[in-house]
Amino acid sequence: MRKYHRVDVRLGRQDRQQIAGMLSRGRESARVLRRALILRQLDQGQRAAQAALNVGMAPKTVRAIARRYEEEGLESALRERPRHGKQPALDARQSQRIIAMVCGPPPEGRARWSVRLIAEEAVKRKLTPAVGRETIRILLESHDLKPWREKNVVYRRGG
Repeated sequence: MRKYHRVDVRLGRQDRQQIAGMLSRGRESARVLRRALILRQLDQGQRAAQAALNVGMAPKTVRAIARRYEEEGLESALRERPRHGKQPALDARQSQRIIAMVCGPPPEGRARWSVRLIAEEAVKRKLTPAVGRETIRILLESHDLKPWREKNVVYRRGG
């Protein structure tokens, strides 16, 4: 069994007041309120394992919250940093050009556009250096286009 060092959190007066206000109002997200409750329990002298049991978290998570409070302050302990995420495969200009291509007639010898054909043609026409079928499928889905069902996506309006 692994021994952990004892977590010793001492909240400052302002931090204690801010946490008490947050917990009494309850207008924050459940995650933030849980973290505030953990910090308050640790400040009252409870061990990490007991505080974790009280709020339904792992003791490791409680220790991480306490460590973040000690190193970076209250705001960092209560709220997560924004995550970067993956860059989109297509930028707005590339997406628009691919949609415009799909709204036009399919290549010579083809009756309809397919997702695979769109991906190949986008690279062939140098609209994008590389693109996958799934990226094209999601792009079409977001614009509510199903070019494989119809011979021509864009219709002339009568008038």
